Amino acid sequence: MELGLSGRHALVCGASRGMGRAIALLLAKEDVDLTLVARDATKLEETVHLIGNRPGRTVNCVAADITSEQGRQHIFEACPEPDILINNGAGMPPGDFREWRREDWIRGIDTMMLAPIEMIRLAIDGMIARRFGRIVNLASRSVKSPQAEMGLSNASRSGLVAFSSGLSRQVIAHNVTINNVLPGIIDSEAQYAHVQDLAKRTGRSYADIWNERAARTPAARYGLPVEVATAVGFFCSQASGFVTGQSLLVDGGDYSGIF
Repeated sequence: MELGLSGRHALVCGASRGMGRAIALLLAKEDVDLTLVARDATKLEETVHLIGNRPGRTVNCVAADITSEQGRQHIFEACPEPDILINNGAGMPPGDFREWRREDWIRGIDTMMLAPIEMIRLAIDGMIARRFGRIVNLASRSVKSPQAEMGLSNASRSGLVAFSSGLSRQVIAHNVTINNVLPGIIDSEAQYAHVQDLAKRTGRSYADIWNERAARTPAARYGLPVEVATAVGFFCSQASGFVTGQSLLVDGGDYSGIF
C-alpha cells in the first residue's frame, strides 16, 4: 500500500500491542517517523524491535498515560508536531449499569472520550498551520450497534465520535481530516480480556464464549489487527483528503444496517 506519507510524523497511542501495534507496523512500512505511546515501556520496546532498522527514519517511545495531563504534556514534549494522530486507548470492562456508580462513568468518559479529545486539542492547531493532518480515532462497533454489556463504551465512544464529526467539518479546508474506525471482534489482547470478563460474569467457559462470538459474525471468525490497521492506513493517506467525519466499521459484516 502506497499511502503518500513518506517523511510524515505519526503519533500512535496504544502502540504496545494489538491494533495499535499493527498500525505502528503498517505506518513504519510507509516511511513514516513514529512516536509510539503506551503505559508499558517494555511492550513498546517490543514494537520497536518488530519495526526494525529503517535508515533515515526515527522511532521514539513515550511511556505515558494519555488520561493524565502530565502524561499528555510528556507526549507532546517528545512529539510537538505530529502530522498523524492515532487515538487508541483502553476500554472499560463489561458490566450491568446497575452496578456502576458515578465514578465509573467519569472514569469511562475520561478514558474513552475526554483524553482523546485532549490529544486532538494539542495536535490540531499545528496540523492546521502546516496544512496537513490526519486524525483517526479507534472507537468500537458499539457506536453503531450498542452492546448490552458495554454501556460505558456505548456512551463514551459515541461522545468522541459525535465531537469529532462536528470538528471535522471545521478543519477540512486546511487539509486536516478526522475519521473513526469501529472495530468489531478482533483477535487481540483486549478481546481476550473482554471474553475473560464475560466468562467471570456469566459462569460460562472462556472457550464457549469465544467460539460463540465468532459463530455469530457473518465472517465466522475474528478479525485480525492488521485488517483494522489497513482501514486506519487509508484514513491516514494523502489520497483520503476528501474524506472526513466518517466512521468505518471493521466487523466482519456484523452490523446489519445500511446507514
